Amino acid sequence: MCSATAAAAAGDPIRTPFPVPPVPGEAIEIAEGVLWLRLPLPMKLDHVNIYALDEGDGWTVIDTGFDTRRSRAALEAALAGPLGGRKVRRVVVTHHHPDHVGLAGWLIQRFDAPLLMPRTAWLMARMLTLDEQPQVVPEVARFWRRAGMEPAILEKRLAERPFNFADVVHPLPLGFIRLKEGERITLGGRRWIVRMGDGHAPEHATFWEEGGDLVIGGDQLLPSISPNLGVYATEPEADPVGDWLASCRRFATFAEERHLVLPGHKLPFTGLPMRLSQLTDNHLSALERLRAFLTRPRSAAECFVPIFRREIGEGEYGLALVEAVAHLNHLLARGEVERTLDPAGVWLFKLRADAAKEISTAENDGAMPQ
Repeated sequence: MCSATAAAAAGDPIRTPFPVPPVPGEAIEIAEGVLWLRLPLPMKLDHVNIYALDEGDGWTVIDTGFDTRRSRAALEAALAGPLGGRKVRRVVVTHHHPDHVGLAGWLIQRFDAPLLMPRTAWLMARMLTLDEQPQVVPEVARFWRRAGMEPAILEKRLAERPFNFADVVHPLPLGFIRLKEGERITLGGRRWIVRMGDGHAPEHATFWEEGGDLVIGGDQLLPSISPNLGVYATEPEADPVGDWLASCRRFATFAEERHLVLPGHKLPFTGLPMRLSQLTDNHLSALERLRAFLTRPRSAAECFVPIFRREIGEGEYGLALVEAVAHLNHLLARGEVERTLDPAGVWLFKLRADAAKEISTAENDGAMPQ
């Protein structure tokens, strides 16, 4: 019994009709003219999904993986193998994160293909590839200190060369074609409606087949993991959790059980209405636990257990810290917590006395306290 059949028998609303992913360099046909490929990533989440849509005389490639030797080799094998040696006619990028945009510039240069992506995503990626730093800049160090980063981890990070976007992202061309909210676009002979999400990345493009069942979800719509919602030194007052919850509510008005979602990681899945509910509830529950924890002042680094319900190791520390800041910023934006800077320069968050008495249910309908 395949996993999708087993899930159906067990009453699981999230089903994976393609339970075995393609190995790097190979492909699985998801629907006529739609190929699912995988490229390796050098991290715990060890892969990214990319999709190739048949244009007859070539391919549209959606998302591109890191610019590393392993990823290039796997993509070369796919181009020569399942893609039949035909040209890449267009490169589409859903959002600016390096595992999705890394090889876009390489493909564009190789095939003289246009790049399609949201404007904010292109601006972010272009800016970050040009912003190479040999050491941690003062703004980032201050952000880490204000979040309460563990002193030993802080000291180690300040002594290391920081990760640079350009380490794994090929230089991007100067020009691009903008993807816009609500526009209709033809890719692989199918008509798609572009719908933007926010929270995981600003202006993240998803594609919903018009009159069909396919949804290309990128990292906005994942089946078994929750995308990271992080705040960074570039925008330290941002509220990605609020943006994420608003996006999930908006997507829920379009989601149907028939939809087969092609995600940026893990397996293609059905059950999108339930999955959107799960993705929303995951953060609403974390916020409830966080409120209960903030009866006395706490830094972001002290909030890992109530948010994630487990201890966080050094390998996950950075992503956990920026997500903890994101959840605290959301409560701050809603007026539910107050924030003070302690003598060591660390932001401490505490639930407001009046908010403690009236923990609002407004998260569920999107209302913002006045």
